[in-house]
Amino acid sequence: MIETPAALHQSSLRSLPLIHRGKVRDMYSVDPTHLLIVTTDRLSAFDVVLPDPIPGKGAVLTSVSAFWFARTGHIIPNHIADMTLEEAVPDAADRAQVAGRAVVVRKLRPLPVEAIARGYLIGSGWKDYQRNGTVCGIRLPTGLEQAAELPEPIYTPSTKAAMGEHDENVDYARTVDLLGEDLAGRIRDVTLHLYREAAAYARERGIIIADTKFEFGLDAADQLTLIDEALTPDSSRFWPAEQYRTGISPPSFDKQFVRDYLETLDWDKTPPGPKLPEEIIRKTAEKYREAQRRLIEA
Repeated sequence: MIETPAALHQSSLRSLPLIHRGKVRDMYSVDPTHLLIVTTDRLSAFDVVLPDPIPGKGAVLTSVSAFWFARTGHIIPNHIADMTLEEAVPDAADRAQVAGRAVVVRKLRPLPVEAIARGYLIGSGWKDYQRNGTVCGIRLPTGLEQAAELPEPIYTPSTKAAMGEHDENVDYARTVDLLGEDLAGRIRDVTLHLYREAAAYARERGIIIADTKFEFGLDAADQLTLIDEALTPDSSRFWPAEQYRTGISPPSFDKQFVRDYLETLDWDKTPPGPKLPEEIIRKTAEKYREAQRRLIEA
């Protein structure tokens, strides 16, 4: 049984300087070469942070990311540092506040692209396809249904938006303009490699990874490195394989459940976000924990 820790909407460490507060993560400086990333229980939908936390969500994301970082280390290095949490946060009270939801990482130069791999036709990709038969400029076969598995996974990057703004889907050529041909190509290739391996593993555990996003950075030697999170219910669309069928938006283990609820409201998808009913919060927490259980537990 996975215990659910108390909800943490915002961390407040006294012993380390806060340098950034994102949609979900709070980032602190440890020293000139290390950061502490705290994954809170905040939930963002449509790029808006909602007022209600999802209890235990941050611990689930931290656990799932750690699993995938370890499992994909043969494909690409990641930002996890050798420094322990005790070394990074010697203050016991601060450490207790973030235990199970904080990681020490190497300080890298983040790249301005979100690398998205899609194996199924859903979300904004389905909307694009309905309009013109393409997804981010990639022509797909005609006659595909919603949630259909694609003939092969595709790479559909987006540019990273500022807090409260929407990420913008772009074509591959735009990433070449931003990063150069060599680096853009490496990101595309490793994104699809990561997706294929993870999707095959997850399918054995009863989860379809419909799509997922990765973020990358460069170290001092310009080595491409996986950062942020990896293959979590926040950064991916997870479907229970036993309930999958085409023609609908399948039920999910991720925050799509909250998005679907929000779509029923009279809300223009700008801040402030609406409060969530207790039942939506509870069911969302259960979905995150179920994804963790299926992926990680033996």
